Amino acid sequence: MTVRVLIADDQALVRGSFRLLIDSDPDLEVVGEAGSGGEALALAGTARPDVVVMDVRMPGMDGIEATRRICADPGLSEVRVLVLTTFDLDEYVHAALRAGASGFLLKDAPPPTLLAGIRAVASGEGILAPTATRRLIEEYTLRPAAGPVTSRRLETLTDREREVLTLIAAGLSNTELASRLFISMATVKTHISRLLAKLHARDRAQLVIAAYESGLVAPGANPDQRP
Repeated sequence: MTVRVLIADDQALVRGSFRLLIDSDPDLEVVGEAGSGGEALALAGTARPDVVVMDVRMPGMDGIEATRRICADPGLSEVRVLVLTTFDLDEYVHAALRAGASGFLLKDAPPPTLLAGIRAVASGEGILAPTATRRLIEEYTLRPAAGPVTSRRLETLTDREREVLTLIAAGLSNTELASRLFISMATVKTHISRLLAKLHARDRAQLVIAAYESGLVAPGANPDQRP
């Protein structure tokens, strides 16, 4: 299936460059361009993209607020947001993920990385720029233990679901999960679906956040150490 992409950036030249790159991939199709967060929000409702490639700094409504509104709209529950920005700043990473973004990449990422990121986000995977991932994990070492709501949700997980969540947070793909746990891909997808429902998460990126925020996964944990 072709992945439908909406590009949101306040610079027409940047939008044009992204359109040429994205449309060069036979599996991707640009269905709209927005020059502001407000336009991105409106087009998300009419063009119904699978993925919005969202800039952060835009006039009027910025990309973070547009992401928050898109992800909070029940009518846009199938839309995923990949935040793409020049600025590798902690507050942008945290704000984007908490707003519901499924990924965060820098604009200087190689073209294959951007295209792979769009496909990954569309398929329910999460993607973060390596530097953002490292600092995001470091941030969680300074945070208090999970609050009562998160703790109660964790208590609903089975031992196997906790194991799957831990390995997802360690960065394992579905294929790697199946191999590590000696289960089928269908079973992996079933576990992930149940985790998304029980933890009230939109996608894999939010599962990773929940794992670290809850203290289930310690920063720097070795995925070879079974939970």
